[in-house]
Order: sequence, then C-alpha cells, then structure tokens
Amino acid sequence: MVLRYMKAAVRGVRAELAAGESGWQVVSTVGPWNGAGYTSDAGQSVTVNSALTLSAGWACVKGNSEMIGSIPLAVYERQANGSRQKIEPDIAEILTASPNAGQTGMEYWEASAAHLLLRGNAYAERLMIGPRFVGLRPIFNVTPKRRGDGRFDYHFYEDGTRRVLPPEKVFHVRGFGGGDGLGMSAIKYGTHSLGAALAANMTAAKVFANGMMPAGVLSSDQELDPEQRLQLQEMLSAFVGSSKAGKTLTLESGLKFDALSFNPEDAQLLDTRRFSVEDVCRWFGTPPIVIGHAGDGQTMWGSGVEAIMLAWLRMGINPLLRRFETRITKDLIPPGRRGKWFVEWNREAMLQMDSRAKGDFLSKMTASGIMSSDESRDKLNLPRRGGAADDLRAQLATAPIDLLGKDKT
Repeated sequence: MVLRYMKAAVRGVRAELAAGESGWQVVSTVGPWNGAGYTSDAGQSVTVNSALTLSAGWACVKGNSEMIGSIPLAVYERQANGSRQKIEPDIAEILTASPNAGQTGMEYWEASAAHLLLRGNAYAERLMIGPRFVGLRPIFNVTPKRRGDGRFDYHFYEDGTRRVLPPEKVFHVRGFGGGDGLGMSAIKYGTHSLGAALAANMTAAKVFANGMMPAGVLSSDQELDPEQRLQLQEMLSAFVGSSKAGKTLTLESGLKFDALSFNPEDAQLLDTRRFSVEDVCRWFGTPPIVIGHAGDGQTMWGSGVEAIMLAWLRMGINPLLRRFETRITKDLIPPGRRGKWFVEWNREAMLQMDSRAKGDFLSKMTASGIMSSDESRDKLNLPRRGGAADDLRAQLATAPIDLLGKDKT
C-alpha cells in the first residue's frame, strides 16, 4: 500500500451541513478550509476562509499552529523505577517525521492544530497494512454521524466519491466542548464577533477607497432631465476613489456640493477595528501581545509582556498539546503497550525564551538538595545518567565564622 496524500485538499469538496440553530444561516462553500459558513448580524458571511482574511484571525491561528508544529515530539516508555526512556518504535517515525507521503511531522501537526482551532475537530484517516498502523492522512469537510454504540461513522467526499469510514479507521481529535463527542467550532460560535470585524474592515476599506472623503449631496435650483443626471454621474466618477483624491471639482449651472458630516474618528471606526483585534484574540485564546497588538499604554517589551507570553504557553498552547497527547494514547498506541508507552511534546522547548531563568531554577533546586541531577535532566528531556547523578546533593557554602581558616579535620 502506498501512502496517499489528500487530493481533496486541492480540489475541495462540498460540505454536508444543515442549518439547525437559530441565528445562523448556513452558507454552502467548498474547499478543505471552508466547510460551514454562517451569516452574521453584520451581514457578513463567516467561513474559515473569510475568518483568515482578518489579520488578527490569521495571526492567532498561525501563531498557535506553528508553535505546536515546531515543538519536538517523542515517544517514551515508563521504566520500572518510575523514570522514562525515549524509544523509537515504528509509530514514532509516523508521529514525528512522516505521517504520510506528502507531509512532514511539523506540517501535519500544524495543520491539525489549525483545524482544531477553527473548526473544533481535526480528522485523519488511519492508514493500515493489515493490522499494522502505517500512517495518518488528513481528511476534510467530514460529517460525523453517531452510531448506536455512541461512536461515529465519518462521512466525506473524496475525488467526487462519497466515502464512509468507521471509527477505528479515523484519528479524531476533539477541541473544546467535546461533551457530545465533538468539539465546538470557533467559526460557528464566533460568527457575530468575526462578522463584525469583517464588516469593520470592509467599511474602512470603502472609506480609504474614497480617499478618506465622505459622501455628499449635489443640489441645484434647477431641475435636471434624466440625460443630464446621467452626464453628471459620469462626470463625478472622475473624482471618486483614493487615486483621485485632491482633484478639484468644478461646478456650474447653480450646482452646489454639501458634504455629509462624517469622519472615521467621529464614527469610532478606528476604535472599532482596534477592539475587533482583541475580540478575535479571545475566540482563539491568544493574548493580543502575541500577535503584535499592544493596548493603550502597553509596550511590547518588559517583564509584564514576558509573563503574558508564558501564560499563553501554559493556558493556550498546553491544553491543545494535552488534547493531542491523550487522543494519541487512546487511539494510536498499540493496545498491548498502553500504560507503558506514551507521547509527549517537549514543553521545555517553549520556555527556551527564558532559558536563563530556567537554568537558575534548576541550579538552585539541585544545589539545595531538592532535586537530583537526573531529575533536572528530566526537566530538559535529557536521558538519565544514573548512579551518583540520581543522588540528592547539597552545596555547603557557609560555615561558622569562628571556624574560618581552621582545619576542620
């Protein structure tokens, strides 16, 4: 069997979705990054693609996904003494280096994290040769249908053909809110927030397209016939648009131009767009500072920002990693090895930005006898040395002052 990559990622498929909830109107879309679309109160259609046209949406999804994709992943075996040993079974190659013929490990986990953030669920077909697990192949626009035993059959289209995979053939990672067996989609539940942000972007674009000039009213004390009105509209079109800002309009025959009172600041357009960045960040669990947005009076540097970054890693990235780890253990680790084998992303790699503080912490814990050298190495995901390295040691750097200079022997 040859590992195949998902051709539907290029061609796209039509999602099977129903508009069951009030307040949302489903928009039929195609493509691996579209799926369900919903119409917001602001009148904007919100899909995965449209959400990613927001700079804040793109930055949040990209930042979280790339972080997860770039963190080292390894398979470990629990030892009799409670320690762990890194191992390299066949599954390690699949999970860390080559999930399928078309993706690296980073690319696969990065894409899976993006689907989890946007849609609440990430799906992949478990590729098998007989009973042997040989790969993971992403599948898109999947419609899970519950079976009598509570599990799901997974329906999707591939190459124009409808396919149905049983639960044992699908690696399904659930996002937040998976109480019914499915994760909750940020696109669906964030429709109105994301739609408002899209509407604000469109409004700003229209304002700039008109050269920051407000609309106005032409008035005349004379009545114009239809032909004259058409000629007047054609004449005015030469003065509309940002590329034509500053041109002088000449009026005659009693025509007067009265500008409507409007400017972006008075209309709170800039404040609305600034708020929309923070609002989008809430839906993806990303502090605005992570995507380069600083609030009023806040800088992009300093200990406060460092604390925010560490909080994002603990509260934003770590829960996503745990979802992947627990689902891999449940669905991909061979049944006979569960309880002994486990996978883990190296969280210490996320903290390399604060390596000095980490080094100071481990040094103090080891020197004060709280941790052994091997326990410190565990924190760095380094193999244990054994022997004396597993002993608790304390650094004796002080002595009574009356003993200074004397031979203590």
